Amino acid sequence: MPEKKRDDRKADGDRKNDPTVSQTLAEWFYRILLNLGLVISAPYYFRRMQRRGGWKDRVGQRFGKYDADFIKHCSKGKRIWIHAVSVGEVHLSLELVKRLKARLGDCKIIVSATTTTGMAEWRKKLPPDIKTCFYPIDRRPWVRSAMDVIRPEAIILAEAEIWPNFFWEARQRNIPTFLINARISEKSFGRYQQLAFLFRPLFQSLAQVGTQNKSDADRLASLGCRQDRVQVTGNMKFDAALSGTRKPTLDVHQLFHESGITDNALILMGSSTHPGEEAILGKIYSELKPVHPRLKLVLVPRHFEKARAAGDTLKAASLKVCYRSEWKPGTDLSKNDDDACLIVDSTGELSSFYAHVDLVFIGKSLTAKGGQSPIEAAAAGTAMIMGPNMQNFRAITRTLLSNKAAFQVPDANG
Repeated sequence: MPEKKRDDRKADGDRKNDPTVSQTLAEWFYRILLNLGLVISAPYYFRRMQRRGGWKDRVGQRFGKYDADFIKHCSKGKRIWIHAVSVGEVHLSLELVKRLKARLGDCKIIVSATTTTGMAEWRKKLPPDIKTCFYPIDRRPWVRSAMDVIRPEAIILAEAEIWPNFFWEARQRNIPTFLINARISEKSFGRYQQLAFLFRPLFQSLAQVGTQNKSDADRLASLGCRQDRVQVTGNMKFDAALSGTRKPTLDVHQLFHESGITDNALILMGSSTHPGEEAILGKIYSELKPVHPRLKLVLVPRHFEKARAAGDTLKAASLKVCYRSEWKPGTDLSKNDDDACLIVDSTGELSSFYAHVDLVFIGKSLTAKGGQSPIEAAAAGTAMIMGPNMQNFRAITRTLLSNKAAFQVPDANG
């Protein structure tokens, strides 16, 4: 009976949260644009999902449709819904899930992801009693259906996942929504400011926000978050990197040995590389190899479905390649060719490599803007080199550079 009473209260709504006329107009504006966008982007969206694989798995959940077992699991007790977009957000949320489970006792935890790779990590890392689901596409009927089934007591979102229909539905049901490890890039900040009529009420509705640094806190406050609800909690990726939550998922030493990388090799690894950076690293490797014959190149593309394209790029530069996906323990992956470059075309294994390489190039810092996270490489004590475009990790990059834990180059020529 107590839970029914709570749901009735939500259905009636809290008058304080009733939208104003301007907010109602903003909602209609967004929903019209969203529906148009879905029609236009659907072919690209499904083609991309198909390339990544696993898209048919529980695809109905993206439209608010769940199987009987999931519905039954959500029909009793209280629930907290934790959402992480992809692999990186999943990893930083794992320790939180573990601690909440220990502290909240009978309260059930539901976790969701947007990408298939993120979902694979949730499933791999969590016990079966924690149910997983895909985050619904932000169309009102699908979001409402998801909320009707899960009926969470609270929602926790990792980093900066702001979807209007989801926020509006949570607000109307009086479900407190929390943002953890929040960060707002300069690019996103500008967009949110331009669409303040749409997003400001969403930021105002957040129950609590934990940001990575003061700059993020100031931006969120200016976007509408109440200052008394914003707290600088630091970057949770540091905690995840040092907590031991992420244990090695494969025997990197054996993989290296069976792919022609000996113990005395000097290993350069491209971490989460983006298109264009593989060609740059291949060129650098080709120029350095005659001078440093022990040098080896390992590439980990940001999106594993682009690994074959990265391999073709190296082959076009007359380099030989082998792929992580073709390796099983006991397999001679190099086929006695010690000059082959290793391309890691798998997910969730990047962190296992850092302690086994000599120098890491941080991807998305040369040919694209923003950069990828250098935190795990730093936690492993591995030397790093990065391009000029580390806008998404300015504070961390400054700390690493000032402590001589990383080197930054202005362009591909150094």
